[in-house]
This record gives sequence, C-alpha cells and structure tokens, in this order.
Amino acid sequence: QVQLVESGGGLVQPGGSLRLSCAASEFPPDYYGIGWFRQAPGKEREGVACLVITDGTTYYADSVEGRFTISKDNAKNTVYLQMNRLEPEDTAVYYCATVRPEHVIVVVTLPLSKVGPGGPEHWGRGTQVTVSS
Repeated sequence: QVQLVESGGGLVQPGGSLRLSCAASEFPPDYYGIGWFRQAPGKEREGVACLVITDGTTYYADSVEGRFTISKDNAKNTVYLQMNRLEPEDTAVYYCATVRPEHVIVVVTLPLSKVGPGGPEHWGRGTQVTVSS
C-alpha cells in the first residue's frame, strides 16, 4: 500500500515562496496521479494541483495557476509543489494523496465532495503553510 509523507511547510511572508515535498513509499500504478490538496480552517478540502505519474502531465486549480508548479523526481519517489507569490489566502494545511486516472482533472476543478466514488486515497498527515506578515 502506498504511503505518503508531506514536508516543507512553514511561515512565509506574502509574496514569498515555499517548496513542499510528498515522499511516496512507492509510486502508484500507471496513469494514476499524485495530487496536492489544501484545507483552510472552516473550509472544504480542495485540490490545487495534480500530476500524472506515468507521463508527467499536470493540472492546476485556477486559484494557483501560474504561481504553483507540481513536479516529480522518479529516483526519489517524490512529488514537489513549488509555491511562488504566496498570498494570505494560501494559508492552509497541505496534503498529498493518490488520484485515480479518471479523476486527475476533476480533483482540481470540482469540490472533492463531487468527485465521485473512489476519490483521493492514501492521504498523508499534512503540512501547515502560513502566509502572513
């Protein structure tokens, strides 16, 4: 079973950058994705970026497009989330999870409650990101 561990969170000023890491015990099967998700206090968990492990195709939520970049290192079984031009609204606990092939787009375009059966799995424990001056 895939196990995921997030790291790299912290406190950063608005306009700053952070890089999150998601270390996997093993990458999921072909055409699965690994996604980054976040949950702010009092809000529903939402998808921000997803990467298809097989070919590196990436998908982003509109709110982070152009500011966040998801990437992978096959040798380290790790997926990264580079976050630039951070805003206070990006403050949240960030999680990574595996994503079924049929969900790699909808996890960043729909509320997770509407993704359908077999939503993201193998959640990590999360890492806190706080954007504040």
